[in-house]
Amino acid sequence: MGKDSSALRVIRFLTVLFAVLCGAYLLIGGAWLTAVGGSWYYVISGIVMLITAFLIWRRSTVALIIYALLLLATMAWAVWEVGFDFWALAPRSDVWVIFGIWLLLPFVYRGFNATSKGAASLLGLSIIISAAVLAYAVFNDPQEINGTLPTAQQPAPAGASAIPDADWPAYGRDQAGTRYSPLKQITDQNVKNLQVAWSFQTGDLKTANDPGEITNEVTPIKVRDTLYLCTPHQILFALDAVTGKQKWKFDPGLKPNPTFQHVTCRGVSYHEDPAAVSAAQGNASPALCARRILLPVNDGRLFALDADSGKRCPDFANNGELDLQHKQPVTTPGAYEPTSPPIVTNNVIVIAGAVTDNYSTREPSGVIRGFDVNSGKLLWAFDPGAKDPNAIPEDEHHYTLNSPNSWAPAAYDAKLDLVYLPMGVTTPDIWGGHRTPEQERYASGLLALNASTGKLAWFYQTVHHDLWDMDLPAQPTLADITDKDGNTVPVVYAPAKTGNIFVLDRRTGKTVVPAPETPVPQGPAKGDRLSPTQPYSELTFRPKNNLSGKDMWGATMFDQLVCRVIFHKLRYEGPFTPPSEQGTLVFPGNLGMFEWGGIAVDTHRQIAIANPMALPFVSKLIPRGPGNPIEPPADGSGGSGTESGIQPQYGVPYGVELNPFLSPFGLPCKQPAWGYVSAVDLKTNQIVWKKRIGTVRDSSPIPLPFKMGMPMLGGPVTTAGNVFFIGATADNYLRAFSTNTGEKLWEARLPAGGQATPMTYEVNGKQYVVIAAGGHGSFGTKLGDYIIAYALPDQK
Repeated sequence: MGKDSSALRVIRFLTVLFAVLCGAYLLIGGAWLTAVGGSWYYVISGIVMLITAFLIWRRSTVALIIYALLLLATMAWAVWEVGFDFWALAPRSDVWVIFGIWLLLPFVYRGFNATSKGAASLLGLSIIISAAVLAYAVFNDPQEINGTLPTAQQPAPAGASAIPDADWPAYGRDQAGTRYSPLKQITDQNVKNLQVAWSFQTGDLKTANDPGEITNEVTPIKVRDTLYLCTPHQILFALDAVTGKQKWKFDPGLKPNPTFQHVTCRGVSYHEDPAAVSAAQGNASPALCARRILLPVNDGRLFALDADSGKRCPDFANNGELDLQHKQPVTTPGAYEPTSPPIVTNNVIVIAGAVTDNYSTREPSGVIRGFDVNSGKLLWAFDPGAKDPNAIPEDEHHYTLNSPNSWAPAAYDAKLDLVYLPMGVTTPDIWGGHRTPEQERYASGLLALNASTGKLAWFYQTVHHDLWDMDLPAQPTLADITDKDGNTVPVVYAPAKTGNIFVLDRRTGKTVVPAPETPVPQGPAKGDRLSPTQPYSELTFRPKNNLSGKDMWGATMFDQLVCRVIFHKLRYEGPFTPPSEQGTLVFPGNLGMFEWGGIAVDTHRQIAIANPMALPFVSKLIPRGPGNPIEPPADGSGGSGTESGIQPQYGVPYGVELNPFLSPFGLPCKQPAWGYVSAVDLKTNQIVWKKRIGTVRDSSPIPLPFKMGMPMLGGPVTTAGNVFFIGATADNYLRAFSTNTGEKLWEARLPAGGQATPMTYEVNGKQYVVIAAGGHGSFGTKLGDYIIAYALPDQK
């Protein structure tokens, strides 16, 4: 071959430059990785790549042979590490395959001194083998479980539900939190025909005074012909259930500021005086507030409003407005936030609230209170951090600072008159050397109280001395389950951030599914302590194995290498690895495998639908020192306005930095999937099927609908039509799946993020499915103000 043309010289130079840079990066980064205990692959591949670069510069076709062997060895190593998982294989091979194709392009290949069909054929074969492995992996996902739920149904017990089939009168449809509807007009056969029936915009959008954590998490309720829902700023709307037209609205006048940690409303509660039913049947208008809506507001108020007109209930508290800040030791607006709808019995409103995570040791009490549903009079209190939890402060006394709180929705068993509250941990969350025995006593577990008196029935702790913010984050679900001996057992399911689902006898709090105490890593931060064991439920979605270097991920081998280095530099010994100054990998992460969306349970079939996540976090303790004072600002300004980033933890020896475990490019360092939908047979407590859910369409710079399994906020609802619905994912979709198999049957593009749990109802024989599409500020989805209803087209 004659002399190179200038174009060929430029091409060869660029090819060599890429190979040198790639080889040097892998060699240097690989050496760093091996120094911290990681894989030798990157050092070896870096050396081979530098040899390849040298041979390309010499115009030797041996470069093709060396590179072909590198490509084949890489694919073999990748399959050995992660199996046939496409999204795990892709970053290990994408750059190699693309560069191999480049070397075979005619204008590159002509730059070698002599042609060698054997060398070119070997490289071509290695590319084909690599492509074949990737293609096989696309259709053989080792993370998914395929199966079919049993179809035999248990007979519904007599009087199982007093709720009309057409209604959805509580956050979880019923106060048992099942998120199950007996409606079956929409089925797994016709759900593909769903179309928009109506859409409503609330007009409530993020303002300059709002924190980043502004969210539209509402699940509307439906009673008779009206939907009731609240917006992020707790504006209450009543909508016509057929048309979506506004009937009335009520604005409580919330005045948030950027120090609020949350601006959100998950829902409202409904109460009906039995006399109202007979009045309505007699064609008479019920008395004012005989049917009422209870609206929690983030500044520590509760409103009672007439369900028909939206007028305040004049006999309730102060003209329909109840001050929940009364007797709180800290009354800074936003420090105590009721974000979830209260439980309402025939006579009592049971309400708790959120407090600012990780701000200081002087925060509001997490006191749980019972108020008369008609008058708003305080009937009882349960202050989890007090020596006597039922003591009601008098005179100048207040509830206890930093009592553990319950921010997620609760559940209620009317027959037992027990309310089940998922409990959080006393703040600050990530260091606990200061905590008293009283503050530990009812933290991070499930609390059962008598709803009429507030007296303790039982408590089950799911995390001992919680240093990971592993509170119970979701509404518990109540169900009557047939055990292996044919006995009916009344149970409560408590999904946990740890991925465990604790199954307890709801009468006694005793475990129905074993949850043995298991040894966990030790070695706390200075001045703290640890529990030697933690309970591990045998019904669980937690990972079977601890994370390792092979689980690290990136878009390419380059950022994957960085994630491997970061992983090995963090402290990580599996679940419950203690927080540290070194930086601790927390997996399951602080966001949790389960969040406030909970699970959906079909009690007749005795099955559950769940949507667990798998996204690690990193916590790093920051010792007090310059720029990190132990006391809050003297001007009294409070709140962090966020649940991630630097958290001050005033009053304890450490602040903390909390963030998702991401690469420098902003991608998760743990390989996908990060989110699934799954089904459990509750008679056997076995996972029957599990599927990835969600695409990167709204997360990546290029809007490609790659199904990777995305993080979620929100939960599923299931129906008698063998179909369940879920939004929640970090892409803007509402989806329907087969309950039996997990097959995706339908999806609708939403105009904003669907970080809410949908609901379904019926009017005049027509079934609707409704979701709030308003996005989630800190989750990064598109914000909006939409309420959208879907239904089957009318028969002509």
